[in-house]
Amino acid sequence: MSMKRVLLCGCLSAALGAGCATAEPAPRRARGSEGGDLPAAISLYNQAKYAEAEAVLRRLGGAEAQAYLAACLAKQQKYPEAEALAKAVIAANPTHALAVAALGQSLVGQGKNDEAIERLSAAITAWGDADDKADAAYAFFWRGQAHYRKGQFDRMVADFEIFLRLAQQAPEANTVRQLLAGVR
Repeated sequence: MSMKRVLLCGCLSAALGAGCATAEPAPRRARGSEGGDLPAAISLYNQAKYAEAEAVLRRLGGAEAQAYLAACLAKQQKYPEAEALAKAVIAANPTHALAVAALGQSLVGQGKNDEAIERLSAAITAWGDADDKADAAYAFFWRGQAHYRKGQFDRMVADFEIFLRLAQQAPEANTVRQLLAGVR
């Protein structure tokens, strides 16, 4: 392994961490008749009050509430339950950005890197050839994390570069930019 890769590994581990608690797509707005508490739960989620949001979301039905619940669980490192919920949402909507991000975080958090790569690749493919794949940004981010953990640094770099093109203002963007600058 080259010295750049050794440095990258250490920097990535320290900067992004095992669970990378900040990664998430842009908040979605409440839709449909999923309950009046959904906006309150989303507000709690956006304030990083994941346990409080979880308590509200457990009382709600609907795909959007379930996607937020999966994301809350992933943020709290309750990965198996987050994985199951995210998979259920994705079964109905393969490009649900929040559910895809929650699934990626939960699989990577459990060390299921091969499955993460497979499922995130399927989600990315489901987005098709759309010019604007902004919703797919975190699929690339978490797939990059999985590639990193497998030692597939060239693939990690490719996914992180796409992530940066799609989510230039994401909380992780500056850290990822710095890491990629050290590799180039």
